[in-house]
Amino acid sequence: MRIFFLVVVMGVFLLSCDSSRVFENYVEFKDKTWKVQEHTTFDFVIADTTSNYNICYSVRNSLDYPYARLFIEYTLSDSVGNPIEKKLVSHYLFDQKTGKPEGRSGLGDVYDHQFPLLLQHAFKSPGRYRLELEQFNRQDTLPGILAVGVRVETVTLD
Repeated sequence: MRIFFLVVVMGVFLLSCDSSRVFENYVEFKDKTWKVQEHTTFDFVIADTTSNYNICYSVRNSLDYPYARLFIEYTLSDSVGNPIEKKLVSHYLFDQKTGKPEGRSGLGDVYDHQFPLLLQHAFKSPGRYRLELEQFNRQDTLPGILAVGVRVETVTLD
């Protein structure tokens, strides 16, 4: 039992040592559905304008999601609410031919995905920024979407 506890503590420690992460957060949907009126917003601070940043969004879904792909409109705004970038994107959660789930599975029928929104983005000024995600499918309530999230990370040169 002590060995299991030690392995878990070490795993948490190693996962928390992510030096490129500037911001990461999730919004969970209580009834395991994403309703069209539920716009998720994520506020983060950029202090270093000399670095470039990758901005990704994450989706956690179950097998109850009825479609192969998900449509999301995102809006990146500055601290006073001026839109910097607004775009409709779509990504596949399931293979469109076989129906096999994409992403990583850790809990039975739950799958995690991470998709890029902006790569090597340069912020012109330091400050608070907001990223809003809005589901843009044709159905008002999307079953099987458990959570969405955002990750902002500095671009590392390898």
